[in-house]
Formats: sequence, structure tokens, C-alpha cells
Amino acid sequence: MGIIVQKFGGTSVANTDKIRRAARRVIKAVENGYSVVVVASARGKQTDEFITDAKELHPDPPAREMDQLFSTGEQQSIALLAMAIINAGYDAISFTGSQVKIMTDGVYSKARIKSIDTARIHRQLEQGKVVLVAGFQGIDEDENIVTLGRGGSDTTAVALAAALDAQECEIYTDVDGIYTTDPRIFKNAAKMKQISFDEMLELASLGSSVMYVRAIEVGKNHNVKIHVRSSSEETEGTMIIPEESQMEEVVVSGATVQKDIAMITLTGIDNKPGNIANIFAQLAKARVAVSGITKTEISTEKANLSFTVGVLELNAAKETLEQIKDKVSYENITICEDVAGVSVVGVGMRTHYEVAEKMFASLAKAKINIHSITSSQISISCVVDETQAEKALQAVCAAFELDKPAGQRNG
Repeated sequence: MGIIVQKFGGTSVANTDKIRRAARRVIKAVENGYSVVVVASARGKQTDEFITDAKELHPDPPAREMDQLFSTGEQQSIALLAMAIINAGYDAISFTGSQVKIMTDGVYSKARIKSIDTARIHRQLEQGKVVLVAGFQGIDEDENIVTLGRGGSDTTAVALAAALDAQECEIYTDVDGIYTTDPRIFKNAAKMKQISFDEMLELASLGSSVMYVRAIEVGKNHNVKIHVRSSSEETEGTMIIPEESQMEEVVVSGATVQKDIAMITLTGIDNKPGNIANIFAQLAKARVAVSGITKTEISTEKANLSFTVGVLELNAAKETLEQIKDKVSYENITICEDVAGVSVVGVGMRTHYEVAEKMFASLAKAKINIHSITSSQISISCVVDETQAEKALQAVCAAFELDKPAGQRNG
């Protein structure tokens, strides 16, 4: 039957009962004839507890030691899950990221996977064992343990599926699939049977928390079939797959809200070639991710520039912009932290022209002011007051009938 990779999130292995349930999922796949590789996250809120303990002992914990600490959470999960599988009568073995040589670029807390040596995994699979691999971690060229950042276990699972040429990568979570929007805000959100990699990338980058951008990027680049499904229910979830022609019939596939952002506006920038490039080069050097970029010329000599950053990167962005103020010669900087982004996403937007009008009309009807607008071929995003973010999302979802399955909408 080939290889299948299964990934269990922190809530799916939070206690011994849930670990036994995850073990039954693994065993079912083995009994169906698959060779199974399992990736597990740290249990429950363990990572948050590590941060609290570390900061009690050091106000600014060294990045290397934090990665050493963080990596132990996933190691506990795979060892416990291996024990549960073995106790049920099936052979299993667990490995850390370093033991299966998940090689990275060595950037602490944000490492990117460069390669995976699958030889050891294949040897164990050939012996009929379930192989468990600690997610979220790898090693650098000096064999230092490094972690992969947010969603690192998802990234590990998808990267392993790619390296092993697995038939499928199953992502088990506490939800039963991917919904058209956050059901906690729009309670009638519909579950999607499938979504394209491009749409999922947009949704993830614009605030959806079901999966993380880097994992989806790996899936897209290596054509890994990803199945997001519930760890507690025996139901089909949502498949993330390459784009198919019929997907364009759905104008908007989903909507999302992003609250943990801030909008930065630079006014009176010298409007000359290379100036904007210099600004974003310095922000990139400081590892600040930006989105929602808009530039407006106010004269032949001056321009205004706005963009959004995550609130966790705001201090680094402010420091960087202050350092280069004289070089890029801007007159003023304004920072709005009480904002949120509301977005709609769909590959069908490439061939339908009424999306922007319908979105803006729905926000106007709800009396929501738009601070800025950005778009791509398959998304439109509006920055609004954070206090109106949920109301804005509800208005947009109603306008595009995101409470209905794709085939039952009018547009």
C-alpha cells in the first residue's frame, strides 16, 4: 500500500487517553497495509510552560538553549506514543530530528529544512516497524539542535512525506477539516471537501490557523497530498491538492481575519529608484515579514508607503525604520496597532470580476470603514478597526454565502 505520514498536534496527544486514541489511528493504518511514519507535536500547552519557566530563570534566554528546551516536548510525545503502540502489540521506534538527520540552515527558532536522510527510516519500515519522528526540530552543520518555528511539526510531517514519496500526509487536529472561515466567528461556516495549495497558502498567510504557510509551501513544491482531519472523529476531512480546472467555478473559497497585526505608514519618502527596495531589504535583514504593501505618489518627489507586520515583529520593524530614517528620508512614521485584516480568497477570482464590488458593498452596508486595500490574483484584503473585525468577517461571509458548500452558492 506504500507509505503514509500521520501528524498529531499537541491537543491530540495532550493526555494518556488521547495518546491511546492516536495510537489506534496509527494501528488502523498499519492494519490497512500501510507503512506508517508518525510525527507528533509537544503535548498540550507544554511549549508555553517552557517559555514561562525559561523567563523566570533568564530575562532574555539564549536562543540556542531555548531550542534545546523546546525540542524536548516533541521527544516526550513520540516516546509515549511509541509505548502505546508497542503495548497494543505492534512494533514501533521513535527518533529525534537529529537521529534521522533532518538538516537545517541553523537559524535558531526559525530554521528551514535543507534535507532529510531517509535511510534509517526506510530500514525500520522494512522491518515492519512504525517509525515516530519528533516534529518541530532538526540540526545544523555543527549538530546543534534547532527548531523550525510556528507550525514546525506540520512542516516536519509534510517534508517527511515528500522525502519518503508518501502516498498521503494526514494532519490530525482538534477540528474535522478546513472551513470556509473561522466557525467561532461565523458559526455556520461550511466544511470544504478540498482546497488548492494556492488558496490554502493565501488563507494561512492571511490569518487561518489550521495549517501554517511553510508546511503548505513544502506540500505544493513537492506535490504532497495533504489530508486535514479530526483526531477524535472517524470522518473525512479536507484535502489540500493541486489546483483543478473546476475549482475556478467557485469564486470565493474562504475568508479569514487576522488580528495580531499592526499597520505602519511612512509619509514623505523620497520618491526615487531604490528607496523602497532599501526599506524592505533592511526589514528582511531584521527578519520582519511584511504584507499588505501599498505605495502612493503624492508628488514627483515624495510618496507614502503603508504595510502591515505581525505584532510580535513590530518592535524590530520600528527599530529598523528608525535606523534607516536618514538614508530613505521619510518625514513621519505612523503606527496603528488597533487594526485587523479581513480577506477573501478563491482561485475563481481570476476569472470573475464582481468580487471587489461585492466585498466593499458588504462592508459599507455594515458601516465598516476600510483603512487600506491590497489584492492578489486570488485574494482581496482590507485593513479595518480591530473592534469591527469580527463584524466585518461576518458581513463578508454572508455576502459570499460561505455558510453553504461550494456547489450550492449563487456566486
